[in-house]
Amino acid sequence: MRTTCRDGASGAAGGPRTGGDGTSGRPTSCPRTGGHGGEVDRGSGCHRGAHRPGRHRPRLWQELLLLALCYLAYQTVRNLVPTDHAIAAHRAYEILNLEYDLRFNVEYSLNRLFVTHGWLAVGANYFYATAHFAVTIAVMVWLYVWRPAHYARYRTLLFATTVLGLIGFWIYPLAPPRMLPGFTDTVITFGTWGIYDSGPTASLSNQYAAMPSMHTAWSLWCAAAVIAVTRRRWAMVLAALYPAATIVVIMGTANHFLLDAVGGGAAVAGGLALTRGAFLAVALARPAHESSAPRTPG
Repeated sequence: MRTTCRDGASGAAGGPRTGGDGTSGRPTSCPRTGGHGGEVDRGSGCHRGAHRPGRHRPRLWQELLLLALCYLAYQTVRNLVPTDHAIAAHRAYEILNLEYDLRFNVEYSLNRLFVTHGWLAVGANYFYATAHFAVTIAVMVWLYVWRPAHYARYRTLLFATTVLGLIGFWIYPLAPPRMLPGFTDTVITFGTWGIYDSGPTASLSNQYAAMPSMHTAWSLWCAAAVIAVTRRRWAMVLAALYPAATIVVIMGTANHFLLDAVGGGAAVAGGLALTRGAFLAVALARPAHESSAPRTPG
């Protein structure tokens, strides 16, 4: 006659009951999961990497308040960037000359292409005005709801990246290409609406906060978050295409130089370094009895 232990292990009648961890008399059980996914360990049937609800997810009202305050601070600081047109335009010509020397001067050709094909320009105008916020918010909501164990790290990365971008705006006010002779402001030319055009709505945003390109930085953040967290190939492909499309759009609409996009990438890299440093400092500051708790994946 044979008996079956609660963890599925079997033994002879009257023999020691062995738990799944190899210890005697200690039947193991799967950790409770919050239904947020995770791989199934085929040997034990337990979920590996599953996320417990509430353990990693911050309080919603605190996150909404934090995001609102950070956005207001971002808009306020951005609009306080020095607005000396002569200096900003001079720097724009310096960027153009540097790109010419490096053979990176592709903005004018893309801008001509968009102007020649109006449907490209109109679509790019709306993409530029909406995707910057809509996609970023969508990814944050997705992380918060479905991948809470990753949310805090990527939220911190976004904030750190944005702070570095604001520092760049202050240090290096730069006129966008559409303010230079020869380039075409696609928003005005095709009569669409935009957030940074040269028309009546221009007063709502500082026109010289162009280096680094936060459109590029935030799109790279979105791609990094999705690719690192999901395993669905189609989502990873779309995530990789998003920053590529963003870089083409910012140049075709004459809102940024290619080097602005490079600056956006540098802001993300700097934000990543700051985020890793911050999480490492928090981990080192934890009491010893908490050191065994699972760390947020990065």
